[in-house]
Amino acid sequence: MIPLALLAAASLPNIVFIMCDDMGYGDLGCYGQRYIDTPNIDRMASQGIRFTQAYCGSPVSAPSRATLMTGQHSGHTHVRGNKEYWRNSPKVKYGENEDYSVVGQEPYDPSRVILPEILKKQGYTTGLFGKWAGGYEGSPSTPDKRGIDEFYGYICQFQAHLYYPNFLNRYSKAAGDTCTVRETLYGNIPYPMFGEGYEKRTEYSADLIHRKAMQWLSSQDGSTPFCAFLTYTIPHAELRQPSDSILNNYIGRFPDDSTYKGGKWSRYNPVDHVHAEFAGMITRLDAYVGEILQLLRDKGLDKNTLVIFTSDNGPHEEGGADPKFFGRDGKLRGLKRQTYEGGIRVPFIAWWPGTVPSGVTEDTQIAFYDVMPTFCEMTGAKFPGGDGISFLPTLTGKGRQKLHRHLYWEFHETDQIALRQGDWKLVVIKGEPHLYNLATDIHEDHDLSKAYPGKVRRMVKTILKEHVESEDFKVTLPKL
Repeated sequence: MIPLALLAAASLPNIVFIMCDDMGYGDLGCYGQRYIDTPNIDRMASQGIRFTQAYCGSPVSAPSRATLMTGQHSGHTHVRGNKEYWRNSPKVKYGENEDYSVVGQEPYDPSRVILPEILKKQGYTTGLFGKWAGGYEGSPSTPDKRGIDEFYGYICQFQAHLYYPNFLNRYSKAAGDTCTVRETLYGNIPYPMFGEGYEKRTEYSADLIHRKAMQWLSSQDGSTPFCAFLTYTIPHAELRQPSDSILNNYIGRFPDDSTYKGGKWSRYNPVDHVHAEFAGMITRLDAYVGEILQLLRDKGLDKNTLVIFTSDNGPHEEGGADPKFFGRDGKLRGLKRQTYEGGIRVPFIAWWPGTVPSGVTEDTQIAFYDVMPTFCEMTGAKFPGGDGISFLPTLTGKGRQKLHRHLYWEFHETDQIALRQGDWKLVVIKGEPHLYNLATDIHEDHDLSKAYPGKVRRMVKTILKEHVESEDFKVTLPKL
């Protein structure tokens, strides 16, 4: 006789959460992109829900992921910026490797439960493939210590700026690993990291990570619910990929395709066709998504699996990338590192055949910190508290959807804060508030702070209430 606990676990839905890196709101065909081919993600949107007012947690990577993992917005969660540990870090003995300088970011607060840990308690098998950015090597917050059964990718997001690295990190509970360790990529080692000869490197990290993810997904037999966090680094930073049919399809398509020469202090290698490389990377990511969805169908798991596709923040201008060329920001103002709409409004698609309605465009305002309470409600887990609201009623069409009174962001590097209440948006830059009505001014061109001082004052009061001081990530608060 099968224990009731096992029967209950087997009935829980699987989860595949796909988060790419630095994709703008307008980078996909289903969000208006005209120049880049994304047939699989477009089809996913046509078969599910496409959110038009979904927001990441922060305009950069590590804190955006922190809001997803903790269910807290960036005025409350511990990690609020890309604090790096690789610069001048001490050399340590780590796992099976020789002494070396650790790499990685500020760890998640060990006392705060994160999403994989919650799912593990509900009986889920968990995997994370891609970028971690939740703690440096050997810290109290590496994947092996935070509820992840299988990990392959980058512990350090700074390392993830390049696609042919010297090493990746791995951990496998099933294989008996005791901690997260480095895996040397010997096909890349004989050649320099920068300059002439770099093109001879053979081990492309995005493909390696995707193959590991597919192997892990293929091993799931449906007897135990699983959650896969697929945090692909494409199309972040370096514009680089294998010279195959995906890339070659774009070379020559853009008559004004430019080159990127790098420079003495650049962390990126030169690129011959920046537009073709960027477009090819997004189409490559689209192919990954298509393979994932097809695998779920082939295994008969599609009708019991929620798949979400999104981006960690808005588009970047690094490594020669030109967001203006593609209209990548979806006619929104701002880029990565800014709390204007272009830096924080992201594509967000939910797909779950038979449960999520097909072909729906949804304008409910959601943010990354809503994912934790949503997954808790889906799986019967208790939400540990935070700033999120479950949007499961919107996904399933069952029950009444609660709405946010406001959404909140802050980012110390550019000293910016943002608060959205309904259609009103307050952007605070170095303590100075700017007010916009998104219903009539989606590009945030017309500052109405002088015309509505009472509304500014009320929104400032909310900001002061939402912000909890951080010694590591300071911002200038607006004055009443």
